[in-house]
Amino acid sequence: MLAYYSDQFVLPLPDGHRFPMAKYRMLRDRIAAELPAIALHEAPAATEGELALVHTPAYIDSILQGTAEPAVLREIGFPWSPAMAERALRSVGATVAAARSALVAGVAANLAGGTHHAYAHKGGGFCVFNDLAVAARVMQAEWGRSRNQDGSRRSPLQVAVIDLDVHQGNGTASVFQGDDTVFTLSLHGEKNFPFRKEASDLDIGLPDGCTDDEYLSTLDHALQELEQRFSADFVFFLAGADPHEGDRLGRLKLTAAGLHARDQRVLDWCLDRRLPVVITMGGGYGHDLEQTVAVQMQTYTLAAAHAQRWAESTVYI
Repeated sequence: MLAYYSDQFVLPLPDGHRFPMAKYRMLRDRIAAELPAIALHEAPAATEGELALVHTPAYIDSILQGTAEPAVLREIGFPWSPAMAERALRSVGATVAAARSALVAGVAANLAGGTHHAYAHKGGGFCVFNDLAVAARVMQAEWGRSRNQDGSRRSPLQVAVIDLDVHQGNGTASVFQGDDTVFTLSLHGEKNFPFRKEASDLDIGLPDGCTDDEYLSTLDHALQELEQRFSADFVFFLAGADPHEGDRLGRLKLTAAGLHARDQRVLDWCLDRRLPVVITMGGGYGHDLEQTVAVQMQTYTLAAAHAQRWAESTVYI
């Protein structure tokens, strides 16, 4: 299983900034030490052409050239620097690379990404460019250029985004509104950020203090509704650690066991339907970063097992 990292691009953030930059390297170090079945690769940079499948030229240029207005940067939550722009490119490039790998191997991952608050024309909530949206558009474009064995054009690639970060994927929902080739599912804290939600294809807001049983039951129903309403070919799974009970920003009360069950449900759902899946990291702001990383390690441990199950069930002709 391939996983792409970009933690070597560290943002020069001011003291006291609440973005947990250290968790990305912590996660990679643990995977390298404990999960030899995962092959770690440095993330490539997304190209401007790939970004332009989703983002406006003016916004792309403002980030790459460092000309974004202060109000734009305040909404993102990061000061501009060359490292900020480079990290944003690598975060998107990692998800694009993972998507290409997953199409063949069944599963791949970005050890960052899940930047679902970025709109076509702006960023927000620590998200500069929307890696999920760009990777979905890249995969659809590449799929559309290929042909069936009989030489006929393929039908458009149908992409499902299963967003289980505690915060609604407002940017992703905005990008894909009215697009019947992408289904956006967001299961999130109803009273949490962003306070102005966008309309996903399926939004389910959860109450503060939501626990494992309620969450997992709701997820089961959401996956059933997704299947009833949409025939997916490919899945992006945003596996945020921030629904965890120890998260500073989450407001839900899921245990580590509950999050393990969440991830297993989604991966089983994908395998049962033979759907390639890309996993992105999303949010995680624990009071104890070791705890956040432990939750993410569960996700990638399950992903490595999923890759093995996919390979074992592959029929070669």
